[in-house]
Amino acid sequence: MAGSSKKVIFAALGGNLLIAITKFVAAVVTGSSAMFSEGVHSLVDTGNQILLLYGLKRSARPADEKFPFGHGKEVYFWSFVVAILIFAVGSGISIYEGVHRILDPSPIENPIVNYIVLGLGILFEGAAWYFALTEFSRSKGKWGYIEAVQRGKDPTNFVVLFEDSAAIVGLVVAIVGIYLADNTGLLWMDGVASVIIGLILGGTAIWLAYETKGLLIGESANQAVIAGIRKLAVDMPEIDKVNELLTMHMGPDFVLVNLSVKFRPQQSVADLEAIIADLDHRIKEAYPQAKRIFVEAEALQAHTRAAAAPNH
Repeated sequence: MAGSSKKVIFAALGGNLLIAITKFVAAVVTGSSAMFSEGVHSLVDTGNQILLLYGLKRSARPADEKFPFGHGKEVYFWSFVVAILIFAVGSGISIYEGVHRILDPSPIENPIVNYIVLGLGILFEGAAWYFALTEFSRSKGKWGYIEAVQRGKDPTNFVVLFEDSAAIVGLVVAIVGIYLADNTGLLWMDGVASVIIGLILGGTAIWLAYETKGLLIGESANQAVIAGIRKLAVDMPEIDKVNELLTMHMGPDFVLVNLSVKFRPQQSVADLEAIIADLDHRIKEAYPQAKRIFVEAEALQAHTRAAAAPNH
């Protein structure tokens, strides 16, 4: 999954960097506010992809004494930072620039340059979006797209997809705004397009922040995984029932599992240890993402006393 995420991010990074440079050059040549906002948008996206790659690298570090469960949640933290940057930098600057141009509009020079750059932008962003969508569709399995975003545990995939989707919509808005400003004489329409682009970025950022917040705080595994682990436990003849099952994602591919079970009476503590080891093996075989499993045997002390008591 990490390799797939990196491919998506690298594809988006290369495209956004080239597009950002082209947009800023076009904005200087034409004086278009919408084009400047699009340049900021692409520049922010480029920085975001660098942060996501940094988060993936940091999250891959092994566990140590200070972080015994590893650093997997770093990818969640940096995904949240990306959402904040989109909102504060991308959305804020675009809206500010748009309002400024609405209050003090100026004519657009050489609009054909804008059309060429924005058209190329749609082409490049569309290619990156298709690549991200293909990878996301492959990883989501049988879930629907909205459900996959809500239940997915690797935010890097849908962060890039959201960014690319917002980028394409923003490009279309920029083309419309520039066209209207150039052909109707309503020069403030260029500023309106910039404000709309800012609002699109703001909405995208809020959604991304909402989706990554739960993962950052400590979200449980999907219900299908929880139900499967519970079934593996109760299907063992030596286990009477599962009193409590707690899970937490410590990273996209790292689930912490805590089971509280009631065992049926056994002959010895050694038997219970063998049963727990067998349960641990079954869970990890069925769900490789369950890296650490803790089993709390509620009746262990009672069983120990029963095994040690003399027969009468």
